[in-house]
Parts: sequence; structure tokens; C-alpha cells
Amino acid sequence: MRRNTAAEPPQQRTHWHLLPGHDVSGRLDVDPATGLSHSEASGRLERHGTNTIREKPPRPAWRMFLDQFLDFMILVLVASAIVSGIVGDIEDTVAIVVIVLLNAIIGFVQEVRAERAMAALKKMAATSAVVLRNGQRHVVPAAEIVPGDIVCLEAGNVVPADLRLIEAIQLKADEAVLTGEAVTVEKSVDALQHADLPLGDHRNMAFKGTTATYGRGVGIVVATGMATELGKIAALLDAGDELKTPLQKRLAAFGRRLGTSVLAICAIIFSVGLLRGEDLALMFLTAVSLAVAAIPEALPAIVTISLALGARKMVRQQALIRRLPAVETLGSVTIICSDKTGTLTENRMRVAALHAEGSTCTECSDAPKQTPWPEFLTALALSNDAARDSEGRMTGDPTETALFAAASEAGYDKGVLSEQAPRVFELPFDSDRKRMTTFHRSSSGLIAYTKGAPESVLPRCLSGLGACAFDRPDVISTAERMAARGLRVLAFACRTWPDLPAAPDTESVESGLCFIGLVGLIDPPRAEAKEAVRLCKSAGITPVMITGDHAATARAIAFQLGIAEEDALVITGPELAAMSDEAFRQQVAKVRVYARVDPAQKIRIVEALQAQGEFVAMTGDGVNDAPALKRADIGVAMGKGGTDVAREASSLVLLDDNFATIVGAVSEGRRIFDNIRKFIRYAMTGNSAEILTIFLAPFLGMPIPLLPIHILWINLLTDGLPGLALAVEPAEKGVMQRPPRAPTESIFAHGMWQHILAIGLAMAAVSLFAQAWAIRTGSAHWQTMVFTVLTLSQMGHVLAIRSERESLFSQGLSTNLPLLGAVLLTFLLQMATVYVPFLNPVFNTVPLTVDELVFCLALSSVVFFAVEVEKMLVRRGWLYK
Repeated sequence: MRRNTAAEPPQQRTHWHLLPGHDVSGRLDVDPATGLSHSEASGRLERHGTNTIREKPPRPAWRMFLDQFLDFMILVLVASAIVSGIVGDIEDTVAIVVIVLLNAIIGFVQEVRAERAMAALKKMAATSAVVLRNGQRHVVPAAEIVPGDIVCLEAGNVVPADLRLIEAIQLKADEAVLTGEAVTVEKSVDALQHADLPLGDHRNMAFKGTTATYGRGVGIVVATGMATELGKIAALLDAGDELKTPLQKRLAAFGRRLGTSVLAICAIIFSVGLLRGEDLALMFLTAVSLAVAAIPEALPAIVTISLALGARKMVRQQALIRRLPAVETLGSVTIICSDKTGTLTENRMRVAALHAEGSTCTECSDAPKQTPWPEFLTALALSNDAARDSEGRMTGDPTETALFAAASEAGYDKGVLSEQAPRVFELPFDSDRKRMTTFHRSSSGLIAYTKGAPESVLPRCLSGLGACAFDRPDVISTAERMAARGLRVLAFACRTWPDLPAAPDTESVESGLCFIGLVGLIDPPRAEAKEAVRLCKSAGITPVMITGDHAATARAIAFQLGIAEEDALVITGPELAAMSDEAFRQQVAKVRVYARVDPAQKIRIVEALQAQGEFVAMTGDGVNDAPALKRADIGVAMGKGGTDVAREASSLVLLDDNFATIVGAVSEGRRIFDNIRKFIRYAMTGNSAEILTIFLAPFLGMPIPLLPIHILWINLLTDGLPGLALAVEPAEKGVMQRPPRAPTESIFAHGMWQHILAIGLAMAAVSLFAQAWAIRTGSAHWQTMVFTVLTLSQMGHVLAIRSERESLFSQGLSTNLPLLGAVLLTFLLQMATVYVPFLNPVFNTVPLTVDELVFCLALSSVVFFAVEVEKMLVRRGWLYK
């Protein structure tokens, strides 16, 4: 049986792009004319393994499920369930078990997503390929290709392995999935001179997973499976560990502290009760009940429901959440590292400027009518290999289709012009000449159009069309200024001929030219991206561009979008490779643009930012983005234009590929975290009030004010529906005008722990006052009064904490109707325990008189007004600065 792992062949470590073709074939022991023999190919397959992407062995399903119970908060809840069962509170036990199982199932389902990234990589690879073996062409499964195989490529083929090209006839490849560049790459066969070239500059190589878009070629396989560039990305994905979100870290710390604190306090209460001579059994049940009540077992449910509701809302806003905790993580993001191509830009080349006869035009439809503009636009249409298919869509190289569209927009239709001046001959583009020439015969004679890089075309021009004299230095200067703006510049020229040259060669044909004009092309920024960047900055989030494109283009796009200044520092991949980790750490906080970077460097950038204490989101759509998407605190992939690999590695998918959608997602993330904080504030304040009430009563010379059944009822009633209703609380005002939370910030920051203690003490105070007043006046109803005051004061509290700053009177009760309904229902249920006769013996309560009930309601409202005063002090800047 063949191994399904492609061990790195020794030749993988060689810089194949530096070697001449004959050296490559010699090192791999293959004759390019005949290819490998079948027996040799079989032997190499055994040695090197199949040409497939190695998959990480999945964890067994049972292990994935059990791992969901290892969180400390979950363990505390399991212990609470056991204790509740011992005490006899079966309802609480069942509720806790259901909550724990629900969270475990959700977590189990989510963990499956990590395994899919490898499967998506496998789908990308070619399923078959044409190879030369024993001197004959054979179609073989891509998995059976081996180092040394001679592979034949044609337009439309997916490259099956990493190849060193030995023949390239007008061959072009789309490498956007690996490099992020929108422009197809012209391929050649000549050996290159520099070992450390970025991947996109390896012109004599074709890489596994990329696509041949034009021409044909032949290459020698130099790497297969995990040794390919695609395999290296798979290895980076395989090596990445899942990072904990800010919420997971905060809740884990909260759970640990809470568990130990509650156990200590309950032990003290149990001991103090015994010292006062209380019944042992009663004190044990009281301490255990208090321990169960003090643990906010609804917290995991509140968190899960908040995240699930937020995820559902985000889908309606075109943001698909793949991992629930990512909903909240967005609220902590301080840096968004965005790929340029397809994320901030349209991934579609467009003509941005036309320059002729000393003037520049940015809209083709506004081009002047006098010479040389008609000739210029005619050249754009005719010297072009793009076309329209049967459905009217443009097909061809992105640069060619951009020129085609520009000419069409100005009214110069290629189809009509080709009938009037059909192409009769051409000298195709090649990377050495950096230009191409087409001959067209019309009624007025023969004309040749030449287009290419300005440095290639302009030296061959002797004159210019139009009234202005041809000023070569001035045109070169214009071309340089256009390039500095991030435009890809092409020069157009022409020459008339009496007849087709007998033996046309490039030197004679492409000389004595007449300059027509310059074209500047760009992959334009998305229309909504600039506003999205501005909103990110207003929310305290720093956008950073990371791209495989050239530095000038990256800087120009970043400037247009407001990401960086016009003269901003741009660090390129080779510069980054030469920097030490220490030097890079000193620079990383200041850099906003990275260019010509490879996938491993994207991870290095993300990790350097994380080391500075930043919480990093990475957006992208290509295979080259996938490892960084996984390594970032939150990976954001494109849903329409993105690859399966990027989507599977991400936590969030933008269904409309709109960078601006992430801003709405950040706002939702902040709202959700705010609401989780509100629940913790609400639950822990109530729990602290219960503990303080029971703890302080003996020191004030009063009996234990509550029975175990009272504690568990208050816990069940107040933590239930009112707590859940907080999950749908609308966003606070100005949620996107405040800076992100510091990733290390405690969940109790901004005065929360002070609130829990102060308001908890206030609740305990009014409850104990009710007890003392009732005892003093000789009322036998003191226990029912404490029970009622403690329950209803928590209802006043939950209404008051809907905002950390804004008064409920300005918010209005109707802005959260579920919460209002939950409070009213809780009030009715509490009244039922007091006034429904058959419930009195169950809860050890007695009906209160009207005066006693009014007194309880008045005391309960004290907590509400205390919180309103606290918020007023916060608004004035006097509290929790």
C-alpha cells in the first residue's frame, strides 16, 4: 500500500529557479524528451509518497466531546449539580445538567470546523495531469506525479505540482491564491539571479494549485505533496494552535476566582453558624444552598444564547459566524490586518488614467476627439487579446480585459474595429522584450500597434502623434509619476507599413515607432472600503494592509483608503526576512503597509502584533491568507470571492466580500460583551447580597433570615428569565466611538467589582432592615418579608443596570420588552409564593398584610434609585474614571 504522506524530497531544498533547465533535468535524472519510465516513476512514488496534502489525524469524537467539560466554570457547575442532587433540589440539578450538556454539544460541533481546512486544500489540487513517460503523453492522477516527471500545461490547467519550467510559449499563470496578486504572471524559462525572490517573482516556476490562464508550457516536477508551496501552507495550518478568545480567558479566570471564593465564604458561614449554636443539619444545608446559589449557573447559557442571537443577527448583516466565541472577540479587536487584493480592492484591473499629447484623462468616455485620442483608443481595442463570450462577459487576461473595457466605454468596439482592420500578424508579448506588436490591414493601409512597458517602448519611438512634439524625457517622467501612484503603466505606439514585412523580426519591426500615449491601470479600492477604514479608526481600531503586491501599489492604495500617509513606511518581504525579531518588534507598531510578503511572514506579522498586546483580526480570501487567518485572534474570510481554504480556516466569513461589513460585526461584538458584563454584574450583585444577608444577620444578633428553599428559589427566579432578557439589550450609545477593550482587561473593570460589593451590600442592608423592623414590631412575618425584599430588589436592580451610564428614564421601559415581561412575571411568581395557599407550606411563607407588602416594595425600590444615582455620578465623571 502506498504511503499517503509526501515526505519532503531532498531536491525541495534546492533553489530550482537559479538553475538552468539542463541542470534541473540532470539533478533529477530525467530526459526532458522522453520523461521517466513507468518503473522509475513507480519507484519514486514509493520513495517520496503520493502528491497529496498530509492531513492531521483527527481527534476521536469521544475525546473532542469530553474536552468540552474541562473548562473550570463547567467543572464548578457539575459540582453544583451533584450538591443540588444531594440536597434534594432535583429541579436545579436538571437545569444545570441541561445547560452543561447544551454547551458541550455546541462546542463539540464547532471543533469539527478546524479539520475541514485540510480537506479544502485537497479539493484545490488538480485531479489529473498530462505527463511524458516512456516518450509518450499519459494522463495520470495528480496524486501519482513524482519529482522528475515532465508535465505538459495548457491554458485552463490547474498546476498539479511545483514545476521548473523548461518551455513556456506565451504562458501566463494566475497565482492570486498563493501571492494575492490580481495580475497574471508572464512565465519564462531562463534561470534567475537571486535566491531570495518573493514567490510572485519566480517567473520560471509554476506552483501547485495555481492555474495556467494563457499559452502552454512544459515543466519538470521539483516538489510534490507537502514539499510544494501549497504543502508548506498546509503545514503552517497544521501547526497552528487554536487561540482562546478574550471572553474564554476572562470567564475561565472568573470561574476559578469565583469557585474558590464561594467555597471559602460558605465554610465561614457554616463555621459561624455552628459557633452560635445553630442546628448542624440546617447550617450544612444553608451553606450548600448558598454555594449553589452563589454560582451563576445561568452564565454559560446566557453567554451561549447571547453569542447565538448575535450570530443570527450578523447573518442578516452578511457576516457568517463559524465559531461562536468569535462574535464577542470582535469587540476586543485592536488591529485589523487586511489583505489588499479582493478585500480592500475589487480584484479587477481597471484603466485609471490615459495620458496623451501632454494631457491626462481619467474617464475614457471623456477622452478628447482630436488626434491622437481616437488612434489611442483604437489601439487599446485592436492590440488586445480579450474578447466577449456568448453571454457578453469579458474573457482573457485581467490587463487585456481592462483595456478592452476602457475602449468599449469610449465607444470603440473591438468587434466592429476588427472587421474594419483585421489582425493579420502579431509578435506576441514576452517577458524579455516586455512588449507586443499586432499588424492590422485597413482600407488606408497596414498599421502596427506596439504596447508594453514604458522603458521598453519609449526608447524605440522617434516621434509622436498629434500637434505636440515628442518629448521623451517628459513622457518618461509622466510614466514614473503614474507608477508612483501605484498604477501599472503601459506605453502605446504605432507605425504604418506599405506592406507586411517579408521576414518580420522584433528589432526591425519594433523600431522607428510613433508614440501614442500611456495607460495607467490599477486594481481599484472598493467603493465602501474608505468609509469602512474611517469607521474602524473612529472605533479605535488600526487597519494594516498586508499584501503580496508591489510596494508602490500597496502604498498608493493604502493612501487612497486612509490606512497610511502618502510617504508611509512600507516593509517588503525581503526586508522583513532580513530583520531580526527584536528589530521587527521595535518597528511593528509603526508600520501600516507590508508588501511582497509570503504566507509565513504574514504569520510573523500577526504574532509580532500579538506580542505587543494587540488583539488581531486578519481578513483575506486566498490560500496564502489561510495560515494567518487561523493564527490571528479572529480570522475573517471572504464568502463570495474567497477560497474554501480561507473560509475553513476563519472564524468569520463576510458573505458579501465587503470589508465594511466587519465594522457592523465589531459593533455587534461590543454589544454582546456589554450584555454579558451586565448579566455578570446583575447575577453577582444578587448573589453577593444573598451571601451578605445570611453572613451579617448573626453578627447583628438576628436569626438566619433565609431557609435553603428561599435561597434556591431566589437563585432560580432571578437568574432565569430576567438574566436571559439582558442578552437582547440594544447597544449602548456611542458603542463605536470608544476604544477597544484592552485584551488583558479584567471582566470586572470600569467599576464593576465596586458596584457588586456596594449594591450587594445595599440589597443586604434593606433586607436586614426589613427583618429588624419586623422583629422589632413583633411581626411573625419577618422571614417572608426578607424573602420578598431580596427578590424584588433584584428586579429593580436589573432594570437599573440596562445601561452602565444612561438613566432608565431616558432609555424608556419599552426599549427591552422581553426584560420588562420577565420582571413582571418574576413579580407575579414571587407574589404567588406569598399569597397562594398551597405554596405557603412549600416555601415556608405566610401572606403579608397590605402595609407589610407596601413596606417591602418601598425598601426594594431603594436599590433601583441607588443605581440611578451611581450612573449619574459616572456620567458626571465623579465615579469610576
